[in-house]
Amino acid sequence: MQEAIGVMSEAEENLTTPVARWPAFKKEDGEQRLDFFIERDGQRYAGTHLIIDLKGASHLDNLEVMENALRDAVVAAKATLLHIHLHHFTPNGGISGVAVLAESHISVHTWPERNFAAFDVFMCGDAEPANTLPVLEAAFSPKEILVSEILRGKVTVESDDAVR
Repeated sequence: MQEAIGVMSEAEENLTTPVARWPAFKKEDGEQRLDFFIERDGQRYAGTHLIIDLKGASHLDNLEVMENALRDAVVAAKATLLHIHLHHFTPNGGISGVAVLAESHISVHTWPERNFAAFDVFMCGDAEPANTLPVLEAAFSPKEILVSEILRGKVTVESDDAVR
């Protein structure tokens, strides 16, 4: 038997109108759309994407621990949670899931039989994705954490045609 946990946002629970068809955003005349690109050290980019491997980790089959870790990671990163969906696989107990954020997402896939978890943390705007690392370490007690950082959509400020 497979289990799933879905946590609805307050907005989803109170949804009484149909969902808008794409594109959901319509730019009005004279209106400037904010893209929340980050500008730092002469670079402009959409957001920071952390690829995180936890090796020798524990509690990777525990839905409650996973959901709490995701919620705590969102708070630590100063992000905005929209929705969490977790799926528990059987018989090995692995978990796959995502925390959908206003600033992007945190996704996870676990292999408890190998004590391994793969997290993707992608955030834009003022969120601080690196703040998720101590939360994940505290929740899963890995023996090793490997982190790769990718700046998504990176351009130099001088060459950014989108803002001209």
